[in-house]
Amino acid sequence: MSEEFELRPDQWDALKALRAPAANPSRLNRFAVESLMTLGYVAVRGDSFELTPAGRKVLVRGSSLLLLDIAA
Repeated sequence: MSEEFELRPDQWDALKALRAPAANPSRLNRFAVESLMTLGYVAVRGDSFELTPAGRKVLVRGSSLLLLDIAA
């Protein structure tokens, strides 16, 4: 099973920023976070955001295109 997660760079940045439990919501790209919420990768918890289990899976598995960009 080869799942591919194609997200925009700003979405990847938001996912990576949300790995930390104390992520500062004011420093996150609001549009990227809202799009990740629509995809089910981020949820609102009180006054902050948190990764959902699906969001963690996406972050761990990554994207082959993202890896190619890093390698270039």
